[in-house]
Amino acid sequence: MSTPFYVSPQQAMADRAEYARKGIARGRSVVVLQYTDGVVFVAENPSRALHKVSEIYDRIAFAAVGKYNEFENLRIGGVRYADLRGYTYDREDVTARGLANVYAQTLGTIFSSAAEKPYEVELIVAEVGNAPEDDQIYRLPHDGSIVDEHGSVAVGGSADQISSYLDQRHRDGMTLSEALKLAVESLSRDNNGGERTLTAEQLEVATLDRTRPQQRKFKRILGGQLSRLLDGHSDAGAEEPAADAEAGDGAAESGASDEGTTAKEAGGKEAGGKEAGDKKAGGKGANGKGAAGKDDSDEESGPLL
Repeated sequence: MSTPFYVSPQQAMADRAEYARKGIARGRSVVVLQYTDGVVFVAENPSRALHKVSEIYDRIAFAAVGKYNEFENLRIGGVRYADLRGYTYDREDVTARGLANVYAQTLGTIFSSAAEKPYEVELIVAEVGNAPEDDQIYRLPHDGSIVDEHGSVAVGGSADQISSYLDQRHRDGMTLSEALKLAVESLSRDNNGGERTLTAEQLEVATLDRTRPQQRKFKRILGGQLSRLLDGHSDAGAEEPAADAEAGDGAAESGASDEGTTAKEAGGKEAGGKEAGDKKAGGKGANGKGAAGKDDSDEESGPLL
């Protein structure tokens, strides 16, 4: 009888960590910055079907980099967790900290299990508060650890280089236009020190805006509004109704995205009894993800974003 090949636990975990880090580094970077009115998410993502930034609940948003099918499963699970907790207890009981703990347990269990490969994903969970000091940003690497971030954070691609660039230039009290331009400048820098041009069509941008009067603070920035902000105009609010309309259209297509869960939630939960229906709408997001997952995939397990 042959002797089984022995690998020390330390070496096995190091190999799994290296595998996950390499997969994450191949994805395009995501930058999250605090600004005076909330939190802005900026991702290099030319796809209009596969989102790297999404809404989870009223004040909470999610960003990820790595394998799309893996972080999309995590996003859907987060939406269902938030809906169930808000319905069972109270909407105020749904927090970014609680969601980050749930994600940490899931990622940690998968990473330490020898029966399956580790997830090649890195997550950011952010919550906007009533004041800048109340904002919360959590980064979750592949191994399930939680890092509490302040000011700015970058994941995926050349995250170390981008983070260093942001740490030197980010400051408190930045306007949305200033924060957006800083994020695009950091994403435009390559590993060799050169710079490239990123257009509005290559970016996915969203905010958690504490000044919005409605309960839902998440808003995508699209089209002309995004172009004006990149050009330095701070009065881009004229385009806001169009951006909100596009977000509403995406919410209506619950088969394409679980953002429909939260869209229905905003209209129904206040009336008092439609949250169970919202959770069912969340289930449709998985089908939408499955259909979208076939788009430009270069691997059997899904594309890297």
